[in-house]
Amino acid sequence: MEMDRFEIQRQQGEPPPVATGGQRWLAWRLRLSGRRPSRDLATSSERSLISPLMLRRPLVRALYWGIFSLLLLATVTTFGPLYWMVSGALKSNVEIFQTPPTFWPTHPQWSNYSNAWQILQLPLYMWNSLLLAAGAVVLQLLVSATAAYALSKLRLRGKHAIQFAFFATLMVPSVVYLIPQFVNISDLPLIHVSLINNWAGVWLPEAANAFNILVLKSFFDTIPGELIDAARLDGASSWQVFIRIVLPLSRPALAVITIFTVIASWKDFLWPLLVLSNSNLQPLLVALYHESGLNANLPFSYLMAGLVFASIPPILLFLLFQRQIIRGVNLTGLKG
Repeated sequence: MEMDRFEIQRQQGEPPPVATGGQRWLAWRLRLSGRRPSRDLATSSERSLISPLMLRRPLVRALYWGIFSLLLLATVTTFGPLYWMVSGALKSNVEIFQTPPTFWPTHPQWSNYSNAWQILQLPLYMWNSLLLAAGAVVLQLLVSATAAYALSKLRLRGKHAIQFAFFATLMVPSVVYLIPQFVNISDLPLIHVSLINNWAGVWLPEAANAFNILVLKSFFDTIPGELIDAARLDGASSWQVFIRIVLPLSRPALAVITIFTVIASWKDFLWPLLVLSNSNLQPLLVALYHESGLNANLPFSYLMAGLVFASIPPILLFLLFQRQIIRGVNLTGLKG
């Protein structure tokens, strides 16, 4: 009967029914068990923003392909600076500043990459950037996860005021508290210890991130309170509930926070530039900036090659974990 009704609606040109959340869940369970869901469930679960019936209309089809062409053109233009950087590293100094510029090097100098790798000491600076990113991930996950757990699942006095104070920092530009933050790092209150030329001076200011707390709190709110109450009835403490229940269920959100933190730490420039003046402790971007100023005779193509090496890790990170990023963003409620 259901199949007949669907065929009649399809022949009459009526759109298929929109699947509810329960129908999508049922279709997913049927696929996992090896059974084929009914045709109306399969069709409705594949329904996108614009249905195939609407795409049959000439005006809708033209508008759809027009928007698709604009988005494709915008995507291609974003690869322009990346291509110019990669090709510029293969040119000589004369060809880089040539007018009009060449689209591709006349005589590609592939040795520029190997020379830049050795002359700029890129292994040392990339290792520093990796260690800075690893420390930032550990501290941000520790502080953000515990703070979000306290705001979401614990009964705290003044919890709403604390939450408002955390989220109010998102409205303040980071440049505003740059000087007070540098003063505190230069002479820590109470203990009077300077963290200049110390990786802790980069890690500690980034430990409490209001955005990460917001993401994790929104995810922790979706965890059923019955699980927390059942664990407490079994004698589990708040810390045990956090370690054994909340964290294992929050792996998608934690993965997103980890990826965002690594990328943000890798491309951070201004704060490490102010705190780390020792060349042996500087990350890659800060080192390239100093190399461009101190070594005036250094070929510009070597600096371009260094920027190419600096761009590879975040690009690979996104390509490898793009599914986890999209899945985590959907689960944490950060949809557009």
